[in-house]
Amino acid sequence: MGVAEKLHSAVESFIRTPRKMLIDGKWVEAASGKTFETPNPATGQTLARVAEGDAEDIDRAVRAARKAFDEGPWSHTGPNARERILLKIADLIEQHADELAEIETLDNGKTLTESRNVDIPAAAATFRYYAGWPNKLYGETNPSEEMFFNYTLREPVGVCGQIIPWNFPLLMAAWKLGPALACGNTCVLKPAEQTPLTALRLGELLLEAGVPPGVVNIVPGFGETAGRALVRHRMVDKIAFTGSTEVGKEIQREAAATLKRVSLELGGKSPNIVFSDADMQAAAEGAIGGVFFNQGQVCCAGTRLFVEQKVHDAFVDTLTQSVQTMKQGSGLEPETNIGPLVSQEQLERVTGYLDIGKKEGAKVVIGGERNTQKGLEKGYFVKPTIFTGVKNDMRIAREEIFGPVVSVLPFKDENDAVLQGNDTLYGLAAGVWTRDVSKAHRVARAIRAGTVWVNCYNVFDAAAPFGGYKESGYGRELGRYALDLYTQVKSVWLRL
Repeated sequence: MGVAEKLHSAVESFIRTPRKMLIDGKWVEAASGKTFETPNPATGQTLARVAEGDAEDIDRAVRAARKAFDEGPWSHTGPNARERILLKIADLIEQHADELAEIETLDNGKTLTESRNVDIPAAAATFRYYAGWPNKLYGETNPSEEMFFNYTLREPVGVCGQIIPWNFPLLMAAWKLGPALACGNTCVLKPAEQTPLTALRLGELLLEAGVPPGVVNIVPGFGETAGRALVRHRMVDKIAFTGSTEVGKEIQREAAATLKRVSLELGGKSPNIVFSDADMQAAAEGAIGGVFFNQGQVCCAGTRLFVEQKVHDAFVDTLTQSVQTMKQGSGLEPETNIGPLVSQEQLERVTGYLDIGKKEGAKVVIGGERNTQKGLEKGYFVKPTIFTGVKNDMRIAREEIFGPVVSVLPFKDENDAVLQGNDTLYGLAAGVWTRDVSKAHRVARAIRAGTVWVNCYNVFDAAAPFGGYKESGYGRELGRYALDLYTQVKSVWLRL
């Protein structure tokens, strides 16, 4: 059965129609007239054509956002009205959940089960959570001398440039737009060129929900053109970026010229630590999900799997047996457990690291190559891979691969686990598996990471902060902490 036969009619219509960009409440072509193709990762064939934004389009979008913030309706929209709009966005996402899930799976390659049960509900939940904040952005009255009255106002930052990655396209758009809109900002969103489609469909839903023109502008394009222009633009007050550490560093350098505020959620090489006293079945399931969820294309994936020496071999055997049963194929197929990588570029990156691991002396227990079986040979499929014999100084243990590849490393005791776990440039997340509550707390405190999961992995909630230590970035998304990214505090003195 062909992929097209399985699609909702609304999805077929959406991908057949060349997609435009959203600027000032209107769907427009790129100023240059250029378009680019976005492929279906499962087949390598063109999925849709999209307007290719560049510096001129970014300038139009930023000016629209500036006007909407400085003069337009958004700066005069009260907190209750913003709440209603955000709730409406959440409702519309849920109403179109099946459609959005299919578009996400087609564009990204992830399984439809993940799109429908994780990405889309979490995106709706994020907007719904931030709908509760507009009327709770309190200022304070401060103690002062009797002749003065001093108070603070928490105000929106202004125009926010938001650059999102391709691994969770709709969800990352929600993580950025939800708190920004709740706080009263206007936005220019640049989706990843690999996966622009759900962001553009979201744009239609935003207009339907009543978001005024210019408040949210969506400009698809490439990082070197559209992304760089957004970061450099002097009318942009803040940049929020999720992506690679390399690009995050470049954004920080570029932003220095205008001293705009920056928040960065970057890469990771997360340690997932399994002690011998853990529930081995639960730990194995957690390890599998921690690295192979979304084909390993997750910034917080537990790609460095530390296993206590006394249970190392048995644990690897359990992992291998589980991986052997994983069905790889198109994300639209209901029996698929692991889909393709997002792009040809990512395929080459991951297979390159597989070669590096072999040359470094690591042992491939299972996988270790591209999947070219019949029906998959034209897609971007890499077999789920387990490496053993890995040392913590090997490149496959130090550099972010961003694919379905896990390195298993032995450790001697608790101190050794912490030392090896922290021996990384990154600090986004970590996992700890043990029945010893005291040990769990000690290790959670000792690991330098923004999120530590104990006897679980990849658990998220819109109310819980997420962000990194070290070269995994700074700033915290989600929860009340994200409000600090999108507001600034003004101190007002009044002489009595």
